[in-house]
Amino acid sequence: MNLFQRLLPCGCLILSLALFTANADEAPQFQSLFNGKDLTGWVNVNTAEDTWGVSDGLLVCKGLPIGVMRSEKQYENFVLHIEWRHMEAGGNSGVFVWSEGTVPEGRQLPMGLEVQMLELDWVNQHKDKDGNLPPIAYVHGELFGANGVKTVPDNPRGERSKSIENRCLGKGEWNTYDVVCVDGVVKLAVNGKFVNGVSKSSRKKGYLCLESEGAEIHFRNIQLLELPAGILNPEEIAPTVVE
Repeated sequence: MNLFQRLLPCGCLILSLALFTANADEAPQFQSLFNGKDLTGWVNVNTAEDTWGVSDGLLVCKGLPIGVMRSEKQYENFVLHIEWRHMEAGGNSGVFVWSEGTVPEGRQLPMGLEVQMLELDWVNQHKDKDGNLPPIAYVHGELFGANGVKTVPDNPRGERSKSIENRCLGKGEWNTYDVVCVDGVVKLAVNGKFVNGVSKSSRKKGYLCLESEGAEIHFRNIQLLELPAGILNPEEIAPTVVE
């Protein structure tokens, strides 16, 4: 069973409707964004030369310095499939969708919509001053607008949206995210089930960014299915980076 066939039973109406708009003779296909050999298709934005690399067919991020690596091109409506595993307890990372392709001086991370990837022990390492743990849902795929992007959360935790079921696996174990992004709506499936979403994003087209945030993380099987374009206002599109 291919990736497209596995996504449809998950109950994502947005994906089904978008695909039915495509010409039957031009069925959309997933494209690989990582070839398992080198970083072709990706651009280091504000990390060190050795922050990102390839080892044994995996995309390896050392975690320092904090920053991002972005896709060469922008994407609007799409399905992103990405597999990841943290290699350190309490590790922090994520993928930004509809992101800006640069990071201004004084900031480490871009303006975009973050799909968070946290290792499960993160909550134990970030107690408040009274010894209370953050909500466990924090480490199971939160969604939120970062650095100016506005969204409406499906499952509010303040301005963020929390997953309604805890499905992420811990250190050394592979997790799968399927992220459906269509017309300002993002739906996230964690390890085979849709559990989170946001809508009415102020940004609807931009770059993909992988995040380096202090701990080693591995990625593999990064695939993207582009869907038909919509009608956008200029302010909903990230600025194009001129190489």
